Amino acid sequence: MLLRSLFFVMLCLLWAGNGTLAQRPDLIFRKNVERIDIPFEYENHFIVIKVLLNDIFPLRFIFDTGAEHTILTQREITDLLQVNYARRIPIMGADMRQELYAYLAIGVKLSMEGLVAPNRTILVLEEDYVNFQEFAGINVHGILGADLFRRFVIRINYQQRVISLINPTTFKPPGGRFIKIPLIMERNKPFVELLAVISDEAPAPYKFLVDTGAGLALLVYTNSHPNLRLPPTVIRSRLGMGLGGDIEGVMGRIHRLQWGSIELYGVITNFQELPSPTDSLQQLLNRNGIIGNQILSRFHVIFDYTNQWLYLMPTSKTTSQFKSEKSGLYLTASGRRLDTFTVYDIVPGSPAEQAGIQINDQVRSVNGWPAAFHSLEELTNKFYGKPGKKMRVVIERNGQRMTVWFALRELI
Repeated sequence: MLLRSLFFVMLCLLWAGNGTLAQRPDLIFRKNVERIDIPFEYENHFIVIKVLLNDIFPLRFIFDTGAEHTILTQREITDLLQVNYARRIPIMGADMRQELYAYLAIGVKLSMEGLVAPNRTILVLEEDYVNFQEFAGINVHGILGADLFRRFVIRINYQQRVISLINPTTFKPPGGRFIKIPLIMERNKPFVELLAVISDEAPAPYKFLVDTGAGLALLVYTNSHPNLRLPPTVIRSRLGMGLGGDIEGVMGRIHRLQWGSIELYGVITNFQELPSPTDSLQQLLNRNGIIGNQILSRFHVIFDYTNQWLYLMPTSKTTSQFKSEKSGLYLTASGRRLDTFTVYDIVPGSPAEQAGIQINDQVRSVNGWPAAFHSLEELTNKFYGKPGKKMRVVIERNGQRMTVWFALRELI
């Protein structure tokens, strides 16, 4: 279940300062063109781009419209390269109170297909507070934030796995089946106002961050609006490991989300209650939630930052049903190849719990297939089958293997 609810918890990284990182004019197209196409991998509902750091280290970064700055999570890389750190700065933990630390690394060169950024300033976490590889099951080293891409028009084709960076002076707004939605830009982050019906109340407008760094469909902050309430059926949800601690909430389905002329029904939604922030952080939390890749990937998406428009073209997947996980298992991946899978949490009363599976059990096989043959995404997908499907799971506990059986069922 963690696969479908997890989002890149670096969005909880809120720099206590109010300024932006100073950057020099430093973006170079490898070719004299008005547009470059950068291929990406789409893993576990995250957009992953290959980046070469200082012409030496091949790394993988998540493309994140919800992040203000580019962030490296593994400090040992820049330590090894002897990168110059300008200063150490405080950052906020997931509870909005715990103070953690990052470094400003200056003079960093980032290269990707068709684009070179030779003199960047990025944030480097003092420690890997997030352990993202463990919870998402994919090998990544950080995020590419708005500081790198906001000067372009950005087109994302999820089906072809290509991000296009377009010169805004030559960009022509698309016609045809594209719908046009106003963007609200705050701190270089894109927001939209959408109508939503959580349960059976009247439709109401809510403000959402459009976040390609989020692997979920929708996240709603329950205490951000007096009219927000939970749907009738919810289960405990683990959103992942944030800076300084777990991010917890509940999961259910909202009745309807209206995006322009498009209506989405039964959207799987995570609900989280935000802690009361300090006054200095209140401006960063001026939103009702987040829209992530499980919704965005149902469209062709264009961000026109300069003119503050979002363009969406529906695809054949736009109105398809949102499928849910039906075992109640939350799994993490570990080991050199991320092929050891451990039960991190279990939904109370779920089929997996009733079958006797416990936290810290290791999953060794599912329906006769060794777990190590799969990625975390592939393994978790096995629990998204039809209700009633029989599952045979071999687990290992304290060195002993045992086989359990259970049938999948709808939990939300």
